[in-house]
Amino acid sequence: MLNNLKLRTFIAISLLLFLLLVAVATVSSLINLSHVIAELNAVASQDAAVRAALNAAQARYSATLWTVIICGVLTVVVVIFTFIFMNNRLIQPLGYLSRHFDAIAKGDLSQRIISKSTNEVGLVFESLRKMQDSLIRSFSLIHQGVNQISNESDEFANSNTSLSARIEQQAAALQQTAASMEQLAGTVRQNADNAHQANQLAVTASTVAQRGGQAVGEVVNTMQDISASSSKIADIVGVIDSIAFQTNILALNAAVEAARAGEQGRGFAVVASEVRALAQRSAQAAREITALIEDSVAKVNEGSGQVERAGATMQEIVDSVKRVTDIMGEISAATIEQSSGIDQVNLAVSQMDSTTLQNAQMVEAGVRIAANLTQQVQKLNETLQAYRLPDSHVIDMAARQVNTRQAPKKAALDTTAPKKAASGLPQRSAALPTQTTAAPTKKRPSDIPGMNATSGTGKDARLLRPDLSGKSNSVEDDWVEF
Repeated sequence: MLNNLKLRTFIAISLLLFLLLVAVATVSSLINLSHVIAELNAVASQDAAVRAALNAAQARYSATLWTVIICGVLTVVVVIFTFIFMNNRLIQPLGYLSRHFDAIAKGDLSQRIISKSTNEVGLVFESLRKMQDSLIRSFSLIHQGVNQISNESDEFANSNTSLSARIEQQAAALQQTAASMEQLAGTVRQNADNAHQANQLAVTASTVAQRGGQAVGEVVNTMQDISASSSKIADIVGVIDSIAFQTNILALNAAVEAARAGEQGRGFAVVASEVRALAQRSAQAAREITALIEDSVAKVNEGSGQVERAGATMQEIVDSVKRVTDIMGEISAATIEQSSGIDQVNLAVSQMDSTTLQNAQMVEAGVRIAANLTQQVQKLNETLQAYRLPDSHVIDMAARQVNTRQAPKKAALDTTAPKKAASGLPQRSAALPTQTTAAPTKKRPSDIPGMNATSGTGKDARLLRPDLSGKSNSVEDDWVEF
């Protein structure tokens, strides 16, 4: 029960009990003294000396009574002064402290704590003021940090959303590229097979051409042998023609000798004429054979020349087919290398596709984390809205420092924004799947209940932003609501 008793009531009861004890002691003393005087009066009626002593005792009693009355009045005055002093110096300051603590507990840190004394109670007020200043500084910095985190988390979410769209577009492009590379790899493999078959056909054609060249060479040799045989036949026919000419001369000489012999040489003349006729026919036949042989030799020579030209042509064909075979071999080898390279490129594109999908999943996770962070920041901001802060010099300096740190970042963002716009990044294709995770919407001051969009002085938006413009409040020049 005493623990729940107010200090003012306790002091008043203590002083009243003190006054009551003093009054009881005084009254009891006066009563006892009055009884003594009454007894003395009874005795004084019998003796004059005792009466004189009684008169002196009554005089002392009157003086003592006035002394007791004056002391009682002074005691009452001292008690009242003590009560007023205790009330003004202890009870009322403790009440002020209680109200300040209640205001701080309710989130109102805008009330100024003024200490009018330097005693222990004043030290308590000074400690409370320091605690309130520390809370104001901490809540102001927390609020500014929350705003900065909110802005950066929104920018992070928007950047992740844009990055997710680009990665999805890149993934679709990589899938199309992988499909195209697969088709190209099939085409290259087919070309490699065709080139291999063409190389085999070219090798076969080269073998056939070489055999044709060899056959043409053999024909050329045969024609040369025929030409040599024709020359020998011509020589033999020339010998026969010479023999026929000599036989004709001999037959002519025999006819001349038979004519000289007369009748006796007539039979010999007939034989000589027959031999001459036979020699002439032999000479005629030899000339005809010579003409035929010459014609044959000419044709054989012409055929030999044609065969030689055909042999040269066949050699050129063989050389060309050999070059074609070499080229087809190189084409086949290059096609095989190209097929291997395309397979490696296809594998690299597949790995890039897998990496891009993993990046897309990571970006989506980043978007979700940014959304959760934004929600947590909003909850923290709503929690901070319950506190009402003044604008002190320390908070002003902290806010200016935060703005000074944020200014280069904003300038860098403003500088890089045109570069990003001019870089020609691919936009989301209409055929691609859209991102389902939406970027968190940043709440403006006008979207919050009780918040003025222009001034930001709503009762529910006391912590949304500090008024750093230098405008004064209606209470104090250096106090302003958040």
